[in-house]
Amino acid sequence: MTEKINLTEFSKGGGCGCKIGPDDLQKILSNLSTGIHSEKLIVGNKTNDDAAVYNLGNDYCLISTTDFFTAIVDSPFEFGKIAATNALSDVYSMGGKPILALAVLGYPSEKIKPETISEIMNGATGVCNQINIPIAGGHTIESADLFFGLSVNGLVELKHLKRNNTAKTGDYIFLTKPLGAGILSAALKRKQITEDDYAKLLASMLQLNSIGEILSKEESVNAMTDVTGFGLLGHLSEVCNGSNVSAEINFSKIQFLTNLEQYLDKFIYPDITTKNYAAISAHVTDLDAKQLFTLCDPQTSGGLLICVNEDGKEKISSLLKLNGIAEELCEPIGRVISRSEKLIYVL
Repeated sequence: MTEKINLTEFSKGGGCGCKIGPDDLQKILSNLSTGIHSEKLIVGNKTNDDAAVYNLGNDYCLISTTDFFTAIVDSPFEFGKIAATNALSDVYSMGGKPILALAVLGYPSEKIKPETISEIMNGATGVCNQINIPIAGGHTIESADLFFGLSVNGLVELKHLKRNNTAKTGDYIFLTKPLGAGILSAALKRKQITEDDYAKLLASMLQLNSIGEILSKEESVNAMTDVTGFGLLGHLSEVCNGSNVSAEINFSKIQFLTNLEQYLDKFIYPDITTKNYAAISAHVTDLDAKQLFTLCDPQTSGGLLICVNEDGKEKISSLLKLNGIAEELCEPIGRVISRSEKLIYVL
């Protein structure tokens, strides 16, 4: 029998909340030496997109990404499932079809037994089995902290590739999952989450963003990305900055996971939330406390942020409903506007 352990005890921050802050990441990227230029590299790290994209020259592109993090839940099996779902999202958010995954794993072998690691791997394998792709190998190291994720490759037709810097003025903005995963994850780590709230958190994080592959065929979808560690405002600011536009967000239209207020009232939130806000504060209108701690909340395996032109609004809304997205998430939360003083206006 596998020893019962709580994985969140092995990490300071869990899931996408363990990312370094956006300001620190930008400093790292700004100091990188110039790499080899390849005309076939369509997407690199210049636009902060979700994955790298390489033109294979046969009307298809290779999408390549790596995503891993420290434990966000106590169950090894569920941790593996969440990590796999999250990593696959980077391919789906660019309109691609995942074809192959490799495991990325580090753990303290003196504290965690191999049987526990097998459970993590079995969780990830189960998710990949759902979409008929293999975990074909990987790499494991000794590490003071437990971390796990996948390197995923996918394919997309060049004409169907979706990016995060191609939004157009007038686009409607959709978000396919509720916000609040970071807050509930912090409550779990502090052992203050209710069973019902945990179940809703888990269901959200385990929902595959496979709708992205379907949406790639729609010409009305001008831009797409997923919302993860930098929160809604962080990832939307990347869309706006890359596309040279601004956005208006209707706070009342945004959906949230359950009972967030009771945790925020106890000052339960991830450490990276305030770093996320600091990175975008100059580019967004003034926020009240609830707006700050929910719109800058890091999402693990968050939803797709989709920019759709006016003609496609109703069709995309219907497509979302037909593919299992909750009805309350099938209406736009805002709109892309011409570039203004601020990148984002929260109404």
